[in-house]
Amino acid sequence: MELVYTGKTKNVYALENGNYLLKFKDDCTGKDGVFDPGENSVGLTIEGVGDVNLRMSVYFFEKINAAGIRTHYVSADLKETTMEVLPAKVFGKGLEVICRHKAVGSFYRRYSDYVEEGADLAEYVETTFKNDEKGDPLVTKDALVMLGVMSSQQYEDIKAMAQKITRIVADDLLSKGLVLYDIKFEFGYDKDGNVMLIDEIASGNMRVYKDGRYVDPMTLSKLFFA
Repeated sequence: MELVYTGKTKNVYALENGNYLLKFKDDCTGKDGVFDPGENSVGLTIEGVGDVNLRMSVYFFEKINAAGIRTHYVSADLKETTMEVLPAKVFGKGLEVICRHKAVGSFYRRYSDYVEEGADLAEYVETTFKNDEKGDPLVTKDALVMLGVMSSQQYEDIKAMAQKITRIVADDLLSKGLVLYDIKFEFGYDKDGNVMLIDEIASGNMRVYKDGRYVDPMTLSKLFFA
């Protein structure tokens, strides 16, 4: 295997069959030894976090694939904490897609003049460029198309897929007494331009509440597999 990318929480290797292998680490983003999925640098190492992130990702990728939604997931080796994925290109220099069920976090901070905190949102989808220095700026569909980042159809595909996937995750969490407020995805595309879900689906990518109280990612992972 050839190491092609060293990430904060995963390393990426090229496989001989043309696919890639993601090696999940126990490194976590955070600051001053405190876990924070919103931070942009590795702040601590938590034994077993790579394993639980992989297991949750595999669980949801298999459900999403079964629903007929395109993803990069091929297979996983839980003993080696690795996941084989299809090759995919990212949009631009990296794009995050957030689907929101509740008005919290940055959405509420931006629009608090118009909405109450915790208000229901109708599967609201927003996109941000991955750029730490610029604070991951919001970007509209028109701008994405005008800048040549994606086509209008690719945007519509991403929006529809994000909403469908969010429903799958939210329904599953609700069966465990957990309420999904919002979730962050990454999408890419194959050589033919077909959109697919990439990266991972782990507790650090979602905001979840139980009995009206926020559940931190590490606690969420424990509850999810309890």
